Parts: sequence; C-alpha cells; structure tokens
Amino acid sequence: MTDDADADPETDAPDGDTPEPTLNPDAQRRFPVPEFESLPADLQERIAEETEDAGFTPNVFAALAYRPAQFRAFVAYHDALVEETALDREEVEMIVVTVSGRNHCYYCNVAHGALLRIYARDPHLADQLVANYRQADVSDERLLMLDVAVTLTENPDEVTAADLDRLAEAGYSRSEIWDVGAITAFFNLSNRMAIFADWRPNAEFHEMGR
Repeated sequence: MTDDADADPETDAPDGDTPEPTLNPDAQRRFPVPEFESLPADLQERIAEETEDAGFTPNVFAALAYRPAQFRAFVAYHDALVEETALDREEVEMIVVTVSGRNHCYYCNVAHGALLRIYARDPHLADQLVANYRQADVSDERLLMLDVAVTLTENPDEVTAADLDRLAEAGYSRSEIWDVGAITAFFNLSNRMAIFADWRPNAEFHEMGR
C-alpha cells in the first residue's frame, strides 16, 4: 500500500479492550444479516480482524456475510485494488467518494468520506467531492482523473483512448491509469449493491476525521 495516513480508521482501533465482532441486523434493510456464529470460520476471522482494526464492525461486512462466497470475492478484489494500487490512497478515496456522490450511494459517501478525510488530512474535501467534484480544491491533474472516473460512471460509452492519453500527458503511469478504471468500475458495482440492498453506514463513520 502506498503512503497511507498515520491515523487510519481501518487499521487503528481505539484504546481499550478488543471489541467483539457484532453484525448489526440493521446493516442492510432489504436482506437478512446472519448471526456471526453461523458464518464460516474464514469469514469470522476476517470480520474479527476488521473489528479489531477499526474498533467496530463495519456494516459492509455484516451485509456481505449474507452470501459468503460473494463476500470472499468482493473483499479479495477490494483488497487487491487498495493494497496494490499504483495510485496513492488519497487518490483512491477521491475516486470512490466522487463516484459514490454521482451514484447517490449513502453507505459509500459516508464510509469512504470518512476515509478520505483521514487520508487527505482534510475535513472538507469529501463534502466538496460529493456535492460537486468540479468545485473541489484539487489539482488539475486530479480533476482530470476524476473527470475520467465520472465519465466511466455516467457515460461509459464515451470513454475513449484520448481520455487515457490525457491522463498519461498529465503524468499518470499506465498502471495508475488502469487503476483509475478498475477502482471506478469496482465502486460502481459496490454503490449499486449498497443501494439495492440498502446498506447503512455505521454511526462512527460520520464523525471520523472531522
């Protein structure tokens, strides 16, 4: 993982006893949330790790646990994207928040808005990107990155090789350009599932990085 912020809500638990994994039955409102003890051992282990790191169980894990095989695939691809990306983590979260804002995804706007506030060390950037990314305080290069992500989100048939060439001219490597597309595509999937199943963000995310 590239240059991460020192205080990461997914890796820095609050002081005190390790919290017990808790699958919030309200994590999603249109499908069941299983009991933690009913889950396969590997899912229990991963959720326990996330709970220890964050200090609470992010509701996305409770929601995805409804379909264990899909949990595994979703989480594995997410981890590959964010842990081995050529982009820096602030850029990853900028893409996620911008795309989620265009898709009106409540869960990802809140959860990844919290992550962006922490990685960017900026309490305002996530709100700017959700409201209107073109008015956000970002560099020209990053604005171009977000333009491409939004086009891929809203009008994918309008993305051309010229868009990739513009990213290259702005200084993005081929690996970084690939990751712009991959992260955008994955979180469009995530946004749509979150809306479809009505995933609810943890209250803790609202306060992080303020």
